[in-house]
Amino acid sequence: MRKLFTGLAALLMLAIVAQFFLAAVGAFDSAPTEEAFAPHRLLGYSMLVLAVLATIIGAVARMPGQLIGRAGLVVGLVIVQVLIREIAKAIGDGSTAGPLVFGLHALNALFIMGVAESVLRRSRQTWEPAKTDRLVS
Repeated sequence: MRKLFTGLAALLMLAIVAQFFLAAVGAFDSAPTEEAFAPHRLLGYSMLVLAVLATIIGAVARMPGQLIGRAGLVVGLVIVQVLIREIAKAIGDGSTAGPLVFGLHALNALFIMGVAESVLRRSRQTWEPAKTDRLVS
């Protein structure tokens, strides 16, 4: 189960990298905004499912509590991503407030990436054999 958790964490990390790519593709696409960002949105919701699964699998596998908490934090941060988008869209009345709020979407994405990377790194440490420094005489 621990390796499954690590596999989900790795898959989540790959999805995050793909999200940045899809955001750039959508930003430079000539299609209307909603259509251009459809793959980015779809993968974002898939990431939410992956993060929820990782949190559940982590709990079932009895991973360290801090690691389960960080996986849960990814879930919360992905939900915040959706909220940021909706708030920016709601106040995006041609003023500068909408784009400024939407800028938080990119900053939050970087935070998600950092937390997900720490989940992946620490989960690997839970099932890899302990490496000890030995003095060679």
